[in-house]
Formats: sequence, C-alpha cells, structure tokens
Amino acid sequence: MASASVGEEEHNNNNKLILYSYWRSSCSFRLRIALNVKGLKYEYRAVNLLKGEQTHPEFLQLNPIGFVPVLVDGPAVIFDSFAIIMFLEDKYPQHPLLPTDIHKRAINFQAASIVSSSIQPLHNLNLLKYIEEKVGPDEKLPWVQGVIRKGFTALEKLLKEHSGRYATGDEIFMADIFLAPQLHSAYKRFNIPMVQIGQVHLLISLIYFKVLYYCWGKPCRLEKMHDVVFQTSVQVE
Repeated sequence: MASASVGEEEHNNNNKLILYSYWRSSCSFRLRIALNVKGLKYEYRAVNLLKGEQTHPEFLQLNPIGFVPVLVDGPAVIFDSFAIIMFLEDKYPQHPLLPTDIHKRAINFQAASIVSSSIQPLHNLNLLKYIEEKVGPDEKLPWVQGVIRKGFTALEKLLKEHSGRYATGDEIFMADIFLAPQLHSAYKRFNIPMVQIGQVHLLISLIYFKVLYYCWGKPCRLEKMHDVVFQTSVQVE
C-alpha cells in the first residue's frame, strides 16, 4: 500500500489519478461514479477493510482517520468522498456534477448531505461492530433498515418537486451520485427488497437504475433488472 510520498512520485509519472478504495464501500462507489461521469482515468488500489488494511501505518499517512476513499492527484492527497468530488468539480470542469441554478445546487447539496451524514455513517463497519458487541448481532439489520427507510423517505420528499430524468433535472448531478450507491447497499447488502423500495420510493429507485445505466452502459441488463424488480413495463431511459 502506497504512502503520500509515493503519491508524489506518481505526480512525475504522467500525473495519474490514484484511487484507494474498497469494493463494498458506498463512499468509494460514489466516487467511482463521479470519476466515470467526468471521464477521468485512474489507477485503482484496493484497501481491504475486513482485513484492517485501513489501519496500516502506510494508509494512515494518506488518511489519518483511516477511511476510504482516498484520491491522490499529483501532490494532492484528498480523503472524504464529498471533499474529493468537490475537488474534481473544481479541477476537472468537464461534465459538471452540479447544476448552474443556485436553488438546484442547494437541493443537490441537501440530498448528498442526507446520504453522507444521516444514512451512511449510521451503518458503517465500526458502528455495526459496536452494535453487535454491545447490543447483539440480531439488532444490526433492523437498525440499518430503519435508518435507511427514514433517510429514503426524507429524500423522496426533498426531490419530488425537482426531478426530471434524474434527481434534480435531466442530467446526472451530485444527488444521483450519492443516491445510487446507497440504494445499492440497501438492496444488496442490507436485504431491503427492491420491490419494496420501488413501491415506497419509486423516484429514487428509478434514479438508481438510470445512473447505473449511464455509468455501466448496459441497457439490456438494465431493462431486465427493471422488469424483474418492479414487475412493470415502465421504460427507463
């Protein structure tokens, strides 16, 4: 695992972007989407959270708090997905992640904040381990599911008057980038049936599939997933 000094060496090697990430981390997932939307190439360096690699001294040189993701861009070493996305937005203006309309920008910030401060931190690995040890292993899943459902309800109320093809219009912006990984975690990791999410939170569920379509470019797979999940003929653009 590389240190910050190695990151400086990479600056002399075509100024390549380096992303330290964990495959199941929703924070890292949102950053991978942002990089893909902006068309930025990067080197992926895996940090295995289950093996505790985030606590290794060389990683703590990059991020003293020991979380992923971390982005190295030449001499700049940036951690926290929100900060990294804002850095990318300022330095790489292609395919903006924020709308020009001031009100819609604020809606995007609010949606991102709900995910990053009121949902995701309440089901991170450290907290779930604490609940398991102090309360009991059977309490973890109900806790997470309650947190996610509360957050999704707030998001739907926030976005219902502002959505277009995506959360705040007809382009993928920051709100979508934060929403898609959170929905992915709800469905794949925390066993909230997508059909249930679709019935109660149809708007943000559709956003999830649209963002995955945009970033992965697999329309046939998307249509199949949509039909299976929602059992409907509604078309996803």
